[in-house]
Amino acid sequence: MTGPGSRYSTLITWILRLIIGGAFVLAGGLKIANPAKFALDVSNYRLVPHELINLVAILVPWVEVTAGLFVLAGIWLRAAALVITGLTVMFLFVIGSALARGLNIECGCFGTIGGKHVGLVNLAIDLTLLYLAGLLTWRAPEGSRKRVTPETDLQNAGGSLEVSSES
Repeated sequence: MTGPGSRYSTLITWILRLIIGGAFVLAGGLKIANPAKFALDVSNYRLVPHELINLVAILVPWVEVTAGLFVLAGIWLRAAALVITGLTVMFLFVIGSALARGLNIECGCFGTIGGKHVGLVNLAIDLTLLYLAGLLTWRAPEGSRKRVTPETDLQNAGGSLEVSSES
């Protein structure tokens, strides 16, 4: 598809990539910066066996950052968006479980800047991220194993970056 509609579609995809990729790079990066705090947050949910808390506290943020960077860079876009979708489903389950059990704990969602107790706002944020990640997964170019660049986006939209010296 070419024309204005596809350029609009490309813009939407770029915006989705910035929001989702940026959110996951930020969230994961803040957790990586303070793994002990995130391990405590993981422990407070009472869902992970004690022996696995540190492993989860180390791995989850790196998966968040890696998937977020892949989304931002347009590398394996559909796969990265699916990983983020899966993480978001897991976060929804974890937060929902804490709410259902009446736990009064910090979310741990954005590391030390989150500082918010688990609540319905966290569910709303994660539901929004889930919707956006699902939308990005659906909108990702077929066979998006290659890096998606502004040039390839423009070419897919029927545009070009050729500059003519003619007047």
